[in-house]
Amino acid sequence: MNTYREFVDTSEEVPVRGNLHEPTNSGGGCLVLTHGAGANCNSPLLIALAEAFCASGMVVLRCDLSFRQARPHGPPPRGSAQRDQAGLRAAIASMRRQTSGHMFLGGHSYGGRQASMLAAAEHGLADGLLLLSYPLHPPQRPDELRTGHFSSLRTPALFVHGMRDGFGSIAEMEDALKLIPARTRLLPITAAGHELMTKRNRDEVTQTVVEAFRLFADAGATWST
Repeated sequence: MNTYREFVDTSEEVPVRGNLHEPTNSGGGCLVLTHGAGANCNSPLLIALAEAFCASGMVVLRCDLSFRQARPHGPPPRGSAQRDQAGLRAAIASMRRQTSGHMFLGGHSYGGRQASMLAAAEHGLADGLLLLSYPLHPPQRPDELRTGHFSSLRTPALFVHGMRDGFGSIAEMEDALKLIPARTRLLPITAAGHELMTKRNRDEVTQTVVEAFRLFADAGATWST
């Protein structure tokens, strides 16, 4: 059985706010997980994944990015990326004081992009990345690739991507991952779009992602690149 509680830490330069899932028997490390541009840390996908990872023995912090703490609705304003990344850095620092073991960082769409950019800039900040529906390019604009930091990314990363995602096809994702010098894996989700999870596939998707990430972590052993 796992439970979660509201979590607030204002000791860092950027406040950390969200919900902390704490397993009865821990020892599986910690995952800081954040949301996409139009959501918050209470999105159904993040809740379902946090519960599943916690049930497997991992501490999970679902956290709101800084832009969402400042405004309850709407997309991130222009220029918010740096502060959003600072918020993720603060969340990791906060969780390192709360837990021990491997530290993982992940997010859905915009949140995953910010996580990957932070990891590319600060090698060793996290032991591994879980990137859900990475927004490779805006829909119907395949030439506007968001891969400029990929060649600097040295943190192992599992990408989970719907086969009907308008932000990038599976083939486009496969090509993009070749730019990353770290160990990567692409996990396609059949019949899923950018949101990944529906009421129909909820249990299947969460189980698949947790099992895949656990196997990816185990294959890395020390999480060296």
